[in-house]
Amino acid sequence: MIEKDIELIDQKIAKESEFVDTLISEVNKVVIGQKSMIESLLIGLLGSGHILLEGVPGLAKTLAIKTLAESIKGNFNRIQFTPDLLPSDIIGTMVYNIKEGDFSIKKGPIFSNFILADEINRAPAKVQSALLEAMQEKQVTIGDHTYQLDNPFLVLATQNPIEQEGTYPLPEAQTDRFMLKTIIDYPSKENEIKILRQNLDNLNVKIKPVVSINKIINARKLISEIYMDKKIENYIVDIILSTRNPKKYDLSSLDGLIGFGASPRGSINLAKASRVHAFLRRRGYVTPEDVRAVCKDVLRHRIGLTYEAEAENVSSDDVIEQILNKVEVP
Repeated sequence: MIEKDIELIDQKIAKESEFVDTLISEVNKVVIGQKSMIESLLIGLLGSGHILLEGVPGLAKTLAIKTLAESIKGNFNRIQFTPDLLPSDIIGTMVYNIKEGDFSIKKGPIFSNFILADEINRAPAKVQSALLEAMQEKQVTIGDHTYQLDNPFLVLATQNPIEQEGTYPLPEAQTDRFMLKTIIDYPSKENEIKILRQNLDNLNVKIKPVVSINKIINARKLISEIYMDKKIENYIVDIILSTRNPKKYDLSSLDGLIGFGASPRGSINLAKASRVHAFLRRRGYVTPEDVRAVCKDVLRHRIGLTYEAEAENVSSDDVIEQILNKVEVP
C-alpha cells in the first residue's frame, strides 16, 4: 500500500473516531477510574469480540457495561449464573399455548445487544456451552427455528477469583472464545475518594445516549481498513509461535512452564484488537505499541501453564512479559 493511501485512511480514521472521546466521557460520569476496563469494553465492542472480566466484587463491572449500553442506545440484559440455571433460561424455549393449542417461542435474555453473564463460573458446563455457542455462531436454535442475535452483540462475562467453592471453571477451549480476558484491579486512592463522595452525595447521574448503534457498526467496517504492515503481521505471528515453541525464540527459560500455547484464534484476535487500539488512538495504521498494549488481555487466557509454573508462582502475564521482551520488535 502506497504512503498516499495510508495517509487517506489515517485522515478518515481521525475524523470518524471522534465519537470515542464523547462515549468515554459519558461512561466516566458514572464509572470512576477503571480506564483499562472501559478500553477493554470498547475494544470488544468495536472488534466484534467478547470479554471475560476477572475481579473481586464491587469494582463496577456490572455498572460499566450497563452504562456503556445506555450510552449507545443498546439493549442490556443481565444474567446471574447459578448452579440451577438451565440452557433454556438463557436462549429461550417453546411454550405451549392452551388457547391456540400450539407451541410458541419465548425468547430468552440472550436476545439483546449487551449481555452481562455475571459469575459465569457458577453455572454448570451445559449452561456455559449454550452461551458460548451463541457467542460463536451469533445465532440460537429454539425448536425447529434458528434466530439471528442482535447486532452488535457483546457478551461480558465476569468471574470472581476469590470464591471457588461451588464453581465450574471454564474449560480452556471455552475461554478461547473470548477475545479478551481483563483483570480488574482496585481503584487508586484518589479515585476511591471520588467514588466515596459520589455515593455519599447521592449523585444520581443520568446517562444520555451519545452514540447510535449504526455508528458502532460503521466504525467496525472502518476498522477493517486500518493498515497493518507485513512486518506487524510477522511480529504478531512470532509472538504467538513463541508461546508454542519458546526454545526456537531463545526462550529456554519458559520451556517446561508452558503446557500449551495460543491457538490461531489468538493471532486473529491479537491482530483485531491491535487495529481497534489504533482506532482508539485515532490512527489509520497499526504500530508495535498497539500490539504490545493489548497482548496480555488477548493471550493471558490462551496460554496453559504447567504445574511447575504454578509451583514457581509464574503467571501467564509473566510469560507474556518475557516473550514481549525477547521477540524482536519491527
